Amino acid sequence: MLDQAMIALASAGGAAVVQAAGTDAWQGFRDRVARLFGRGRPADVQVTAQRLDRTAAELAAADPGTLVVVRGRAAASWQTRFEDLIEGLDASERQLLASELRRIFEAAQRSISIAGDVRVEADRGSAAAVVMGDVSITNPTRPDAAQA
Repeated sequence: MLDQAMIALASAGGAAVVQAAGTDAWQGFRDRVARLFGRGRPADVQVTAQRLDRTAAELAAADPGTLVVVRGRAAASWQTRFEDLIEGLDASERQLLASELRRIFEAAQRSISIAGDVRVEADRGSAAAVVMGDVSITNPTRPDAAQA
């Protein structure tokens, strides 16, 4: 049986799969997760990579009306897979796996995916900004009365 920390880690794994799918980070994330699940067995690495790709394809194909449901199902499915993986390990292997999963999930969290238009707007003197990697988009400085 898994303790709360391992259940939380498995839950984070399911969420990370959904979050990473469709982003620039997907390929690296997919490959690292597949290697973890494969545990040195090339056939198992390939099976996991194919499952991850199917998940990404399902998410990409979901229409806006069902996307929340599809994302929820995918996250739950991958949480179960992560739980099964963790349960099959002894305590020391679990700790090593947990450390590697945290590194993978942190890397995935640094990328975002946006479907559709993005609108960033400042209104009535408020500030608005978007930061994307090395690119920052901000609203211009508001001139003071002497400059206007």
